[in-house]
Amino acid sequence: MNYVYVLESVQDRVWYIGFTSDLKRRIYEHSAGKNISTRRHGPYKLIYYEAYLNKADVLGREKFLKSGSGHRFLKKQLFFYFKENA
Repeated sequence: MNYVYVLESVQDRVWYIGFTSDLKRRIYEHSAGKNISTRRHGPYKLIYYEAYLNKADVLGREKFLKSGSGHRFLKKQLFFYFKENA
């Protein structure tokens, strides 16, 4: 199984969007500072993920979620999350 995920920094609410085949390990790596691109904003919490069987599908979805349209989609999809955590 392949996953596309959105993490939010507990510290400053910065988002990180990525993909992996081992979601638990990847979240741990981000929060433990083992990833250079996310080290300074950790720890992180998982706020959204999707599962795909095919790696090509997950790569396409990651690319979309990182786009402006993808960000708008996530803001609509997670409306109540953002409302509760404003």
